Amino acid sequence: MTVIHATLEPLDWENQFFQINSSLLRFDDSAPVITENRLKAWSRVQAKIPAGRSDVLDSLQTLGFHFIEGDVDLSLAVSQTPDNIMLDVAGPESIDILRAQAAGIFKQSRFRAPWYRPDDSGRFYGQWVENAVQGRFDDQCLVIRDGKDIRGFVTLRQLNAHEARIGLLAGPGLGKSLMSLAASWCQRRGLSTLRVATQVSNTAALRLYLQCGATINSTAFWLYR
Repeated sequence: MTVIHATLEPLDWENQFFQINSSLLRFDDSAPVITENRLKAWSRVQAKIPAGRSDVLDSLQTLGFHFIEGDVDLSLAVSQTPDNIMLDVAGPESIDILRAQAAGIFKQSRFRAPWYRPDDSGRFYGQWVENAVQGRFDDQCLVIRDGKDIRGFVTLRQLNAHEARIGLLAGPGLGKSLMSLAASWCQRRGLSTLRVATQVSNTAALRLYLQCGATINSTAFWLYR
């Protein structure tokens, strides 16, 4: 059985938002061994491991960790988009409707019951999209409208001089249009790579990203204790 060496990093923002005492395992061969006594100090401990590390998975399960979901990380090269694509950036007046849409769409996530309260996932993603509109964490939220009604949205964050990452993307039947908006946003900032992650179970999103030219970089497992 693999011995787990890690530090326990408090998840300050999540703890404040969800009102729980949780931490994340930061794996480090020079860190102390993870023991039952170290874990007892936390009401929840999260771990994210490469999907290929079955040895670590087995060791964590013996420590009481449970598999929560699989995660797929992808990237695609930003292709040339038409210059006339309009980027409709959501403003503060759109926050309420975007929060409601995000809360309704992203109900099933790793923040779901029984690990969290039934409405926590919706609240979390509602806050995420509000933060994006306000330029916190994600930089902007782009929307597609039908008249005045918002039909879809995508949030984006520039990571460095070359890359950006999609945070949230939602809009029935608008996936490729939203991806085009994201690519255009990157192009105008001189970025060459767009990154995105999704749940293994979200086959519709995975299919969309692959059809748009993305390649899979890595897969991982989330576990909770």
